[in-house]
Amino acid sequence: MNLKEQLLESCKMFVNNRLQTIQEILASNQKALTSEVKSSAGDKHETGRAMLQLEMEKASQQLHAVREMNATLLKINTNYTPHLACLGSLIYTNLGIYFLSISAGKITINGTTFFAISIASPIGKVILGKKENTPFLFNGKQIVITKIE
Repeated sequence: MNLKEQLLESCKMFVNNRLQTIQEILASNQKALTSEVKSSAGDKHETGRAMLQLEMEKASQQLHAVREMNATLLKINTNYTPHLACLGSLIYTNLGIYFLSISAGKITINGTTFFAISIASPIGKVILGKKENTPFLFNGKQIVITKIE
């Protein structure tokens, strides 16, 4: 398995873990919502139900975002080596190594740290479309792309 395939697998595991967590939250909240019995407290009951419904809406939005991340990962071709930074590129810079994919954060493979970033993230937007040896400014720092895979 090549390096980009390993990074892609790490991103898929990140998405699967998030998906599992969100599904557990939804199931737990659904169970709590259906098992809550109307008590004599009245208003307290309605407030509890409203809070659970808000949590479920939030989890549903997170579920949608995770599905979008999964769709993005399906578009990545790990065998393609572009000359410009694009989705699926491995970008080597003087300040770090970035995998243009989804916002999954720091990934360590064989002792080397990579940063999985989305093309919609602030740094991803700046890097997208750049060539090797292209300097750019980000957060006041001069960054140079040394290699693109």
